[in-house]
Amino acid sequence: MLCVYSAVNIAEKPAEEMSVQTQSNGPEGSRDMDDVIHTQKLFAVGRSEPVRLRMSERGPGAVKPITVPTLLRQVAQKVPNNVALAVKRNGQWVKWTYSQYYATVCRTAKAFIKLGLEPCSGVGIIGFNSPEWFFADLGAIFAGGLATGIYTTNTPEACQFVASNAKINIIVAENNMQLEKFIKIKDQLPHLKAIIQYSGEIAHRESFVYSWEDFVKLGDDVPDSQLEDRLKDVAPNKCCTLIYTSGTTGNPKGVMLSHDNVTWTAKATGDANKLRFGEEISVSYLPLSHVAAQVLDIYLPISFGGTVNFAGPDALKGTLGQTLKEIRPTSFFGVPRVWEKMMERMLAIGKETTGLKKKISTWAKGVGLKGNYNLQNGFSKRGKSCKRAGLPFGFGIANALVFSKVRAALGFDRCRFFISGAAPITRDTLEYFLSLNIPIAEVYGMSESSGEYFLSLNIPIAEVYGMSESSGPHTFGRDGAENRIMSVGFEFGGIQTKLANIDSDGNGEICMFGRDVLMGYLENEEKTKETMDEEGWLHSGDIGKKDKDGFLFITGRIKEIIITAGGENIAPVPIEDVVKECIPAISNCMLIGDKKKFLALLITLKTEVDPDTLEPQVQLTAPAMEWCRAQGSTATTVSDILDRPDTAVLKAVQAGIDKANSRAVSRAAKIQKWSILPKDFSIPGGELGPTLKLRRPIVAKMYLKTIDAFYAEK
Repeated sequence: MLCVYSAVNIAEKPAEEMSVQTQSNGPEGSRDMDDVIHTQKLFAVGRSEPVRLRMSERGPGAVKPITVPTLLRQVAQKVPNNVALAVKRNGQWVKWTYSQYYATVCRTAKAFIKLGLEPCSGVGIIGFNSPEWFFADLGAIFAGGLATGIYTTNTPEACQFVASNAKINIIVAENNMQLEKFIKIKDQLPHLKAIIQYSGEIAHRESFVYSWEDFVKLGDDVPDSQLEDRLKDVAPNKCCTLIYTSGTTGNPKGVMLSHDNVTWTAKATGDANKLRFGEEISVSYLPLSHVAAQVLDIYLPISFGGTVNFAGPDALKGTLGQTLKEIRPTSFFGVPRVWEKMMERMLAIGKETTGLKKKISTWAKGVGLKGNYNLQNGFSKRGKSCKRAGLPFGFGIANALVFSKVRAALGFDRCRFFISGAAPITRDTLEYFLSLNIPIAEVYGMSESSGEYFLSLNIPIAEVYGMSESSGPHTFGRDGAENRIMSVGFEFGGIQTKLANIDSDGNGEICMFGRDVLMGYLENEEKTKETMDEEGWLHSGDIGKKDKDGFLFITGRIKEIIITAGGENIAPVPIEDVVKECIPAISNCMLIGDKKKFLALLITLKTEVDPDTLEPQVQLTAPAMEWCRAQGSTATTVSDILDRPDTAVLKAVQAGIDKANSRAVSRAAKIQKWSILPKDFSIPGGELGPTLKLRRPIVAKMYLKTIDAFYAEK
């Protein structure tokens, strides 16, 4: 038997982890599903092709590969009664133990088989985070399909591309709004057989549309033997999940991740961060179509027997804070805007504080910031140096009087890991939380402007660097000494990082090698070969450099490099980050100047966002209005600034640009002209991709007239 499906009969002991790679050379029917299929190919683009795993001879990279079904079975055997998932419905928490989790996934897999899911075909999942999202994702993998998350912000046209590319047989949609996208394009999807709606009443009744309740019942008629037959075809080095890139420069690419990619990366990441088996508690609310959320919400908790609590769909509209206080997670992943909103709220409260309480708070944050910098600066890479500056006098008192109370008020009193991702976070934000002793690790790179506030509150934010193609995290800063603010840390055991084509300043392209590296792009050999070299190294397209202690810093992206008419190579992100630091009211900005005589800048201001549509409004945010007041302006909207025009604000922006220019590395790197745009960048507007990355070519087309005006001859 490859797998035991009964919720009450999963008592066999999990397999021991081994440090050798098992490969099957016998008949396909004789191999165990955790045997690695023999191949010498380092990449694959076919949906059923295996790849050679990039294993090490010893250490974390030599751990025996396992499949996703084995991972879930093992934890269900080890802690069958531990709570795996919890969601609040009708005011009450509904929970699944690991034995129930496993049994429901098996039932879901059999229902997919009943509906006609073909091996290596896709199951598309679109909707807000829920237990059903997890069941569908893992059920697809158990049934030999390819789990495929789809961004909820996708248009029907974007959904059509993903569904066609992945050969999706079944769609699992949250509600009628998402279901209707596929009803509109069903005639263009010859592989689509059924649509399942997992929340709300079905408004569009068709023979191929099922409620979640009716769907799972279909699995009861499927014998276990059929699921066992599907499991015989899975292998650690075959694809199980597709992560679609944001499509910043064209159609998205389907990143093929193997069973080993996700199971090994989750376990290795957790081990490197010393996660505690059976004790970890998290909150799931960020888009599961993103690789970071899948690793943090699905695979890490399973690997360590943790509990995932689902936030409400309105989490980002204001209910997340209450959920955090109720759940008190041991780790928390927030996008930069979540951290910024927390900071803004606490800063507003701080302004109302007076007298002795104000003095104590200010003193404590200074102690927190100094203490955490001492920890970071007193050690070399991996904490091997024993020289230590130590914590300043009064750190313990500051923790008792301020830090511990702030953490408790945020729901972070037992939180050990703080992570930021999806977009750059500013230095001010990092340092603010570090001052509160809340260290935030950022997924991808960070900008230069907002960390000191958290740093002063002894809430240190360690950064993480990774991408869909590296199964999520590849390098990350650790707690305290093994961290450098604005650095993305260093790789964990079993993988490698190198810089290619290093320039005179030490900058080079970041390349990755290891068991976290993708299999390839689905049915796209050209792009796969562009991204991976013959030795199996993944070329990220990101530019970075290492300091003397080996900490990695992200300094740009190759495709974003601006080459001026004078031949000067300029990375836009560092300049944009400095401008944001100098002008706090700026939300987004984009540097212009490729093949031009000088640099110019498009600017958007911080405005309120419609919570339902995510469309930016004209109303300035409270911090932006406060900044305007400090400049002598009474503006409350972007229109107030542009229509009058508001000379006080325009002069202040120019002063900020001048300040940023004073830090430029050369004359060619100075901004000569700029323009404030009437509307902030957003996902609905098309300027930002689903993961909040700036879509520079699209912005350039949208504001071509403004850009041309910068360079028009007088």
